[in-house]
Amino acid sequence: MDEIKEIQKNSLSEFATCEKSEKWAQCIKRLSPLSKKPFEIRSEFDRDATRIIHSSAYRRLKHKTQVFFATNNDHVCTRIEHVNHVASISKTISKTLGLNVSLSEAIALGHDLGHSPFGHHGERIIEKIMDKEGFKKKFWHEKNSLRFIDCIETLPNYSGFKENLNLTYATRDGIVCHCGEVNENHLKPRSIAYNLDEIEKGTCLPYTYEGCVVKISDKIAYLGRDIEDAYNYRFFDKEDLLTLKQIAQTVMKKKIKFKEVNTSSLIHEFIVNLCKNSNPDIGLAFSSEYYDMMNKIKKFNYQKIYSNKRFKPFMDYAALVINAIYQYLLDNYSSYSTIYKLKKYVKFYPVLSVDFSDWLIKYSNIDEKTHLNRKYRNKIIYNIDNINDYKQAILDYISGMSDSYAIKVYNELIEF
Repeated sequence: MDEIKEIQKNSLSEFATCEKSEKWAQCIKRLSPLSKKPFEIRSEFDRDATRIIHSSAYRRLKHKTQVFFATNNDHVCTRIEHVNHVASISKTISKTLGLNVSLSEAIALGHDLGHSPFGHHGERIIEKIMDKEGFKKKFWHEKNSLRFIDCIETLPNYSGFKENLNLTYATRDGIVCHCGEVNENHLKPRSIAYNLDEIEKGTCLPYTYEGCVVKISDKIAYLGRDIEDAYNYRFFDKEDLLTLKQIAQTVMKKKIKFKEVNTSSLIHEFIVNLCKNSNPDIGLAFSSEYYDMMNKIKKFNYQKIYSNKRFKPFMDYAALVINAIYQYLLDNYSSYSTIYKLKKYVKFYPVLSVDFSDWLIKYSNIDEKTHLNRKYRNKIIYNIDNINDYKQAILDYISGMSDSYAIKVYNELIEF
């Protein structure tokens, strides 16, 4: 019974990602050598975490949707709060089970760097554009997070030149494999070090136990927090509150009040249950009762929150915003003359025209001299003479936007 089962601390320590692990050499691999600083006192994964929180993509998360769009309410969860919840939960679980806390933190902090504006709805809008334009690949934020880490985000190196983040294999792997929507219990890491660019959505588990911890923590983090925000926005009636209370108290085997079904209590219950039930034989696992409770709460959230018709007006607005930005930038394509064409509209759309021109200078071969003069040493990922590369440049640019920035540049387009 869960009531009498004790937590066996360090129960997975033999599988921790450390120098003794047979996976160690692969886990600390980077795409290229990282510049060494004198008196470096951080671990490889500590360096990953630092590089993530210093990145622009991480900063933008504070203005990206978690569930409620473009909120002006300081106390409603945004993407950066969700990321920090996942990091906190992952660290607690990893520390208790004897895993590498620094690695789980790095994965958690970076797992949503490539999330689109307007949450998962923004993902679907971008995917529709890609379908319309004939792209064979699909848009999913886990893969887009890997793309931002490997190809988009930069930091100045010790000499001041801006280079890509260049994170370790273990961190990159945990990020691209973090999808928390897969309904599965008893998680164990895979044994094969796949080429991460070839991984398809939801097809494989992470390479490390720390990655598996983040995968579970992602789900633990959003269930209770989304309920809290939805309750404050009056999404629930009395019957809904009774349903939630019954789900929780059936598993906890005691009478509870609705106010006890909150972010902190749910996170605590799930963390403790996971740590009690995980072991080398079955991997990371909840008890059957708690796993059932998690799926019932998730189902409740989808029915009462994520599918709520109150989101419809803003979902329509988000589609209008993203499609308008995409079409404006596409209409201004003119191969190597694109920047000159965009300059004609600077007086009307100063932010959008200038910022996207800078994007092309940084990531395409449109102006290699200016690229080097600005101390960019990141990858060139677009051939400006290829229309499909240009379309990809627009989609990358949009997918990195915060809600507030997307709305700002859209307002430029409609103001006369």
